Amino acid sequence: MALPDTIAVEELFGSPLRARTSLSPDGTKIAYLAPWKNRLNVWIESVDTPGDARRVTAEDRGLQSYHWTDDPRWLLYTRDEGGDENVHLYRVDLEDPDAAAIDLTPFPGARIMGLDLPPERPGKAIFLSNSRSSAEFDLLELDIATGDIRTLAKSPGAAGFWLYSSSGDPFATNVTEDGDIELSRWDAATGTLRRVALFDGTDYPMGICPMEVTPDGTGVWLGSNRDSDRTRLVRLDLATGEETEVDSHPVHDLDTRAQVFPHLPAPLIRSRRTGELIGARYLGERQVIHALDPHFAAVLENVTKLSDGDLAAVSSDESEQRWVVSFTHDRDPGVTYYYDHSTRESRLLHRPFPHRDPEALAPMTPVTITSRDGLPLPSYLTLPVGIEPAGLPLVLCVHGGPWTRDSWGFNPVAQLFANRGYATLQVNFRGSAGFGKAFTKAAIGEFAGKMHDDLIDGVRWAIDEGYADPDRVAIIGASYGGYASLVGVTFTPDVFAAAVDAVGISNLAAFMRGQPDFVRPHLAVNWYRYVGDPADPRQEADMLARSPISRVDQIRTPLFIAQGANDVRVAQTESDNMVEALRARGVPVEYMVMEDEGHAVENPENAIALFSAVERFFGEHLDGEPDKA
Repeated sequence: MALPDTIAVEELFGSPLRARTSLSPDGTKIAYLAPWKNRLNVWIESVDTPGDARRVTAEDRGLQSYHWTDDPRWLLYTRDEGGDENVHLYRVDLEDPDAAAIDLTPFPGARIMGLDLPPERPGKAIFLSNSRSSAEFDLLELDIATGDIRTLAKSPGAAGFWLYSSSGDPFATNVTEDGDIELSRWDAATGTLRRVALFDGTDYPMGICPMEVTPDGTGVWLGSNRDSDRTRLVRLDLATGEETEVDSHPVHDLDTRAQVFPHLPAPLIRSRRTGELIGARYLGERQVIHALDPHFAAVLENVTKLSDGDLAAVSSDESEQRWVVSFTHDRDPGVTYYYDHSTRESRLLHRPFPHRDPEALAPMTPVTITSRDGLPLPSYLTLPVGIEPAGLPLVLCVHGGPWTRDSWGFNPVAQLFANRGYATLQVNFRGSAGFGKAFTKAAIGEFAGKMHDDLIDGVRWAIDEGYADPDRVAIIGASYGGYASLVGVTFTPDVFAAAVDAVGISNLAAFMRGQPDFVRPHLAVNWYRYVGDPADPRQEADMLARSPISRVDQIRTPLFIAQGANDVRVAQTESDNMVEALRARGVPVEYMVMEDEGHAVENPENAIALFSAVERFFGEHLDGEPDKA
């Protein structure tokens, strides 16, 4: 037995040839993202005469999303500048190939969010913007053709967001002084808010998702765990505040990952024509979709036969006969099909990475690990293809958030190291979302405590099962995962032979104080509740005790730190201070700063450079005798 041929880092972390394909409302065209000058831009192509693709944007920063409008002339997309998260909305004129894209929200230092193109408001786009005040988001309506913007409602204050209702006054959500989440109706005549419902903020550390107004404006579909451990789909009556269950799964939570990662499929699948609810996504080891409409049920039955992956993005024309669907998969990600329900015919549109051989890639296997205090930890194990999975170097890959989760699908980090002969383990430690609210709330007060114990228990499981060599274990993560890596080398330095921290928190109190204006008010439902309030001296002392910067003298594990210079979530000072403290002690540390990135690494050349360096770094410290001197 032998490992497959080496897969180049460029093949795993380079740009897809096509991605995020969707169908136009009239069903005649598809749009997708594809590289131009090594940056993802929007292209369009005819459905019935494929091969006439043309590029319609010319951006020097890779695009992450775009939006068809109800007018075939206009297409919208969003982008920020260098990862600063100040997202602007742009318009493309599809009838004039020579026309430059127009920035419809040229507000300096501001961002938009919550973009909606409601069917009942043709020619309009609804979104939130903090252009008036950096800490407050107003509800705005844009005329797509003219670019005119009018304010529908001003922010109800810091931590307030809006839900658009087509049939009356909008609704506001805000975080109360006690850290709870309040939903209120806005009375434009009096300029006041009237509470409709109140939710325990501790149960929703990332807010409530989904939260979407029904087409008739009388209710809100939301993911609720009120009086339940599971997150169910309910309809909240906006007149009475009463919840009625719409749908649920007996075991799994509603899939709310898109709240943190907008490129992932939304939990609610809605009719393009009417806006009505036609499906809901749940997530356990794998995804489960419940069809809530007979027509969509028939479509779902047929399209899920196209791949053994999990159905990801879906789009249809307004007749809901023509569909474009893509799939999540551990070895063949993003495979995309066209399906005509009227004829039951389908055809493959593209694979984003046609140069990859799925058979040479490693399967991702769901496993359940029991923590030392008896908590089941849903996890994923990726083992090399072609060699005996015994006594391998192990890479513990820790997700960010922490209020999100790892899930089944293609993971380039896991595939990179599996291809090099390593095992990769992803542990959903307590505090991860999607496994019931008790599992999430078990993380309260447990940063650098039981949350970290769960990771160590995962390592011990892999060793006890014979997969991992205890002397060749590495840890890698970004954001909270970067913090976990730093905790690993400061609180449990004997466990790890190497560690990589990307945009990780080194000082919890400084991190919380440094949050941008648009984030800071929302800390009450997550960081304050789960970690502490840095304004309280006793809590700040506890936070410092849980911060890697206070235990730099414990580090003897080789450490690699990566940072985006434009990160507004975890400022560069978090990494700078860690590096400076280590170098002051004469401890070697590798440090990579990416000048054109923020909290995420989006430019392919940066991802390739980063993981080429990480591959070399792990090779130096895991392939031979570990160096912990």
